[in-house]
Amino acid sequence: MKVNPEESLKIENIVASAKVAETLDLQMINEKIKDAEYNKKRFPGVVLRMQDPKIAALVFGSGKVVLTGAKSIDSLSKGLEILGNKLRELKIDIPKDLEYKVQNIVTSADLGTPINLNKIAVGFNLDRIEYEPEQFPGLVYRLEEPKVVVLLFGSGKLIITGGKLPEDARKAVIKIISDLSNLGLIQQ
Repeated sequence: MKVNPEESLKIENIVASAKVAETLDLQMINEKIKDAEYNKKRFPGVVLRMQDPKIAALVFGSGKVVLTGAKSIDSLSKGLEILGNKLRELKIDIPKDLEYKVQNIVTSADLGTPINLNKIAVGFNLDRIEYEPEQFPGLVYRLEEPKVVVLLFGSGKLIITGGKLPEDARKAVIKIISDLSNLGLIQQ
């Protein structure tokens, strides 16, 4: 293998949620924050886009917020802090220390070698995989530990989704390499 699959891991997106207040006046937030997007006929929340870090915050009247687009846990924390400060500037009572819960981490990886998805479909545990090349070019592999879904492509590229910790993707890649090696489909 030319590339080390563990070193190829790259976080593509982190989605997290937070509760910042009991209720929020979305119309007021939309009017007072520059570049806020709010069209309640199309979407029930205000969309606030940040540039550094490049994150979108979906703000709902219930006081809940969804942050998406983060590429690291640090940028997620920074984005939530920026959002909290913007809302405090509007005299909204926002707790000083906001906490978020990671809902999903999407990570890409590269095995560094092409793989035969037909052989994998036959060799892997059938109740854990879906492979219908006429419908989708990747093989869907549902792992139990860590509890993630891995999309495997013939090129050797992987997409790992459903993780709650960055470490989940690394564990998934180690498991995939082990499973493929055990089937004789790649050399370690």
